[in-house]
Amino acid sequence: MDIGIKKQGKSLYDLLRAPAIEHPNSLVDQLNYIIEHWGVVLSDFNLKILKSLDSIKEEYSPSFCGDGGGGAAPGVTQTYNHIEDDIENFTTDKHWMPNVMLMAKSAMVWLDQLSKKYKIEIKTLDQIPDIELDTLRDQGFNGLWLIGLWNRSEASKKIKKKCGNPEAEASAYSLYNYDVNEGLGGWSGLDDLKTRCAKRGIRLASDMVPNHTGIDSEWVRSKPDFFIQSEHPPFPTYTFNDENLSDDPNIGIYLEDHYYSKNDASVVFKRVDFNQGDTRYIYHGNDGTMMPWNDTAQINFLNPEAREAVIQDILHVARNFPIIRFDAAMTLAKKHIQRLWFPQPGHGGDIASRSDYAMSQEDFDRAIPKEFWREVVDRIAVEAPDTLLLAEAFWMLEGYFVRTLGMHRVYNSAFMNMLKKEENEKYRHSIINTIKFDPDILKRYVNFMNNPDEDTAFAQFGSGDKYFGVCTLMITLPGLPMFGHGQIEGYKEKYGMEYSKAYWDEDVDQGLVEGHNHLIFPLMKKREIFSEVENFNLYPFIDGNGNVNNNVFAYTNNYNGEHSLVLYNNCSNKSGGWINHSEEKLVKGREDRYTTSTRLAKSFNLHFDSSYFTMLTNQRDGLTYIRSSKQIAEEGMFFGLNGYETQVFLNIYEIKDVKEGYYAKLHHELNGVGVENVNLEIRKLALGEIYTLTKEFFMSKEFSEKMVEEYLIHIKAKKVLPKIIKKLEKEELVLLKATLISEISKELKIDIIDDWLFSSFCINVPTVKLVTYLRKHKKLTLKELFNKDKIKESIGVHEYNDIIWFDKDKFTQTLNVILKVRGKTFTPIKKLLTIMEKSEYKFEDMLKLLK
Repeated sequence: MDIGIKKQGKSLYDLLRAPAIEHPNSLVDQLNYIIEHWGVVLSDFNLKILKSLDSIKEEYSPSFCGDGGGGAAPGVTQTYNHIEDDIENFTTDKHWMPNVMLMAKSAMVWLDQLSKKYKIEIKTLDQIPDIELDTLRDQGFNGLWLIGLWNRSEASKKIKKKCGNPEAEASAYSLYNYDVNEGLGGWSGLDDLKTRCAKRGIRLASDMVPNHTGIDSEWVRSKPDFFIQSEHPPFPTYTFNDENLSDDPNIGIYLEDHYYSKNDASVVFKRVDFNQGDTRYIYHGNDGTMMPWNDTAQINFLNPEAREAVIQDILHVARNFPIIRFDAAMTLAKKHIQRLWFPQPGHGGDIASRSDYAMSQEDFDRAIPKEFWREVVDRIAVEAPDTLLLAEAFWMLEGYFVRTLGMHRVYNSAFMNMLKKEENEKYRHSIINTIKFDPDILKRYVNFMNNPDEDTAFAQFGSGDKYFGVCTLMITLPGLPMFGHGQIEGYKEKYGMEYSKAYWDEDVDQGLVEGHNHLIFPLMKKREIFSEVENFNLYPFIDGNGNVNNNVFAYTNNYNGEHSLVLYNNCSNKSGGWINHSEEKLVKGREDRYTTSTRLAKSFNLHFDSSYFTMLTNQRDGLTYIRSSKQIAEEGMFFGLNGYETQVFLNIYEIKDVKEGYYAKLHHELNGVGVENVNLEIRKLALGEIYTLTKEFFMSKEFSEKMVEEYLIHIKAKKVLPKIIKKLEKEELVLLKATLISEISKELKIDIIDDWLFSSFCINVPTVKLVTYLRKHKKLTLKELFNKDKIKESIGVHEYNDIIWFDKDKFTQTLNVILKVRGKTFTPIKKLLTIMEKSEYKFEDMLKLLK
């Protein structure tokens, strides 16, 4: 055996000392030296060295780095080089899936809040008031994720209480089994809620926790072989002398003692079968980024029987919920099952002691030949095909989960993390990389501003322009928008997974709610315009120096010819710039694939012709803007945005100018300024002098003074008027104008309210229409008139508490018009007002009093 001793001129003694001489301060470096220089002759001993290296890595691994779960690495731009060779195997959406708008609610906390809101006890799902479901529907939500419905671990509850919260429930992710908690109404309560939600077009969503069960679950009691375990404690310092957490007299469950003293966090707990005398040490659930989840038991996915049992639970949930959210789904990708629990020699160290269970790649692939999630997706497609599968996955696995494993949707935590920190260039490039690699990934992202593991949306985004800007992105980008519990109300409390109630007494932020009513919910109701990617284009915002301003997100979309344009400036600085050529996007042709950039004019399907003009209505200010289609085709469009300003343009359409050139003239006159009604402005131009003269006549001071004076002379009851003439002048003038317009319309046989735009200059259109109606029905008695729908509408007839009422003020106004049109004196007014008072504003009683 020649390992180079003679060649190097060294003795065996020198050779054996070489690792220590080369690396005197590092045992790891010494072992690596041995593998590098002597590996060829060490044969199987290499495996022992690699395991030793893994053990050392475990020892120095920062195991306890925080309270949160394993999230995506913040600040990392999404790329796809690592999955470009993977199989493309998307799951096709059902028709309803692209437009899901999801609201998350912590079930117990929500019921507590509803109890306080309505001042009645609301403890079960069937007691949730219909008005709450109506509100969700009216806001635009069609998905409701209820967190914490399943039976929870009693041991978890004991642990939470012992650790400091005497009112704690068990964690919503430490489950006993998949039956609905009887405290929430059980299956019957769920069925009632599902039925009522379905009537409103709302689908229910539920969690499924595939990675682990509660520490004292049904399976821990009856199927202990389903879990990753060892016969002995992995470390000699572990002790299990505290209380038995099990309620089953046959089974003992013991948490490692140092959890309670908080000076260690064991990777296992002790399970004892008192009848069999069997003791096992079962590993806690763990994602390798933090402390083990001390109220959970880790399922062994190398056990085919355990895998099938988990799939059966998933199918059970799918039969009861059309939307399933898989908790910590990334931990069950094959490479992470391997990394965490059965590492290859030399690749361990993420979970303490697991390097002792290292496996070769071949052995691992034999034990789990197929991706677990691909098997789940394929089974669901056959056995519960109308189910949307949503994965909580991080670690740069988002694209892999939807493109290869076939999940319908996957978490996109970069949306929240990057936009919160205003890492705008990174997030823009994440979108760019996604649509260039495969835009179908973008539509499968779940975008959110907070989730149950994160700070509230208020804490991260506030309640001002930045909040509404990012929220607008969330609901207008392709993907699935998900709102957090309390987000709309502006609640600041973060609800723990063990909370049974809200601990803070918070008022609803009415300003924030109104902002949603005005800015967000109307867009949510148009979700189909934004949800797909086929016509989605992202644009660079080019400033005056020709540079891309990455703070501005600008994109268009188009669904069935309905176009949209969204711009948002995610920084405090003002921004101005042009959009014209989109970022490159992959186009999937039938025979080939290519990337292409699209001009803005093409996105809007505009003509390259000076006789065409494009109309865009800004959802924020309600104004419509007119732009030259040819200019858009040549130059794109310029926009100025204040800090955190959002602009959303809808109702985008093109029109060819008329031969008179009214649109060109209006475009020139407005010079970029928006108007409330383009058609109205065009008709003003078309009417020209007629409109101007008519407006001047009716709005003139001389007309008002002279005509009111003449009109009042002919009122027989003039003697009673001096004290109230000033009050009546305005009303009489409106009435006079209404009568005059009605008479002109009759003589000319046209509707001059619309055709001559009388409604645009201080003409009371309802009064004009009422006068016209009354002149057509002069022969009807008052009682007959009040039975007509037109008059009922005019006096405000409505039903409340099974009684039909009319409005006092509207009745008085309508009565005044009726009497003036019919030429009556004021004498009957007193009588009719008396009838009004006697009827107590009840419509039927008023009719009975009329003769």
